[in-house]
Amino acid sequence: MPWPAALLPLAADVPDAPASVKEAQESVTEAASFIEQNWATWLSIGLRILLIVVIAAVIRSAVRKALTKLITRMNTSAEAVEGTALGGLLVNAERRRQRSEAIGSVLRSVASFLILGTAALMVLAALKIDLAPLLASAGVAGVAIGFGARNLVTDFLSGVFMIMEDQYGVGDKIDAGVASGEVIEVGLRVTKLRGDNGEIWYVRNGEIKRIGNLSQGWATAGVDVQVRPAENLSRIREVVKEVADAMAKESPWDERLWGPVEVLGLDEVLLASMTVKVSAKTMPGQQFAVERELRWRIKEAFDAAGIRIIGGVPAPEEEEEAPADPSASVAAPSALSNPASPQSLATAPIPPPAGPRITK
Repeated sequence: MPWPAALLPLAADVPDAPASVKEAQESVTEAASFIEQNWATWLSIGLRILLIVVIAAVIRSAVRKALTKLITRMNTSAEAVEGTALGGLLVNAERRRQRSEAIGSVLRSVASFLILGTAALMVLAALKIDLAPLLASAGVAGVAIGFGARNLVTDFLSGVFMIMEDQYGVGDKIDAGVASGEVIEVGLRVTKLRGDNGEIWYVRNGEIKRIGNLSQGWATAGVDVQVRPAENLSRIREVVKEVADAMAKESPWDERLWGPVEVLGLDEVLLASMTVKVSAKTMPGQQFAVERELRWRIKEAFDAAGIRIIGGVPAPEEEEEAPADPSASVAAPSALSNPASPQSLATAPIPPPAGPRITK
């Protein structure tokens, strides 16, 4: 059955099948040829990047484990020394632990930054990316940040060296020049102090030019005793020695006193008094408590021994009252009582003028 002429497709509407197939074959051939020519390069770059990432991860893990082991060993040695005689003098386990943890955190962060940063640059180099503009931009940015944040960098570096050198720790009482008090927090940028009145000071580490640590080593308790010049110095020395021996045998002063209480001698001699200097070596931070206790005990012992302290109980001869002056109750004579005195004449009324008065 013949098809109607209207239903037959036009010659222009029929695609050129051989031409389309040929173009597809050429495209596939070119893609295959491109892949065949470059697959080795791609594989090489991929393996290189994978190798860089694996090596960086292994090195970072090894360095962090080594630092953690080092910090653990430092803490173990601190705990071993804490129970010895030098434990309270030179080593504090909690302080050593905080210091070692801070140092370990800084070292781990620096190591991770260096290793991962180097790996990232090596990956970019493996991808054939020109690093010169990137490094130049990073250098310019680093210089700009360095000028703008030089105080921040100074504070950070000062904090790192303070922690590494163990200049002070949490619980120490220090004098930082700009502020003084007890250290309650040590940071890489700021040190937090609590003052004597309870105030909290935030001191930047870069501003600390000198540090006086009042909690390391030992402290000295000094007491000045003012007595009358007529007192017997040998008796004073004996009484102070008895007080010191009794105090050194009682708790908790037997632990706070790290040396015998010594009478250093006369510190000052005046007409009305003389000053006896008493000193003792104490535990760090306990010198003020020892001084107060020494003053208390010395005052009680001197009162019992009859040794008079300046400002204490007055002497018996000073308690006797002098006889009253009989003229003290008599008022001073007044010049107005004499009518012929110039004062009385000045207060007399003016007499009226003599003679007739002229009036209008």
